[in-house]
Amino acid sequence: MTYGLRFLPEVEEDAFSAYEWYEEKAIGLGEEFLRIFYAYGGSIPQNPLLYPKVHREFRRRLLIRFPYAVYFRIEDNTIVVYGLFHCARNPRTIKTTLQNRH
Repeated sequence: MTYGLRFLPEVEEDAFSAYEWYEEKAIGLGEEFLRIFYAYGGSIPQNPLLYPKVHREFRRRLLIRFPYAVYFRIEDNTIVVYGLFHCARNPRTIKTTLQNRH
């Protein structure tokens, strides 16, 4: 099955905030973060069922090198990315945020 891919606007904001933080730590590190985020997020439609459900219908894909995870759902024939969160965040906060994003 072929899936489309859509990122909620809030996810773009999450990614840019992380980019800025990493770029302040070392020039080019923010660019590396974005490259990995978009590569990993972009590859989810190839096999979305590979990633575990972590809350209701939300699935999670962990990034390499950075302690972040991409949260998504399969809606019809589209992968909708709802969140990009640091893995140290409180899981309850992540669940609440995911439920409140449309």
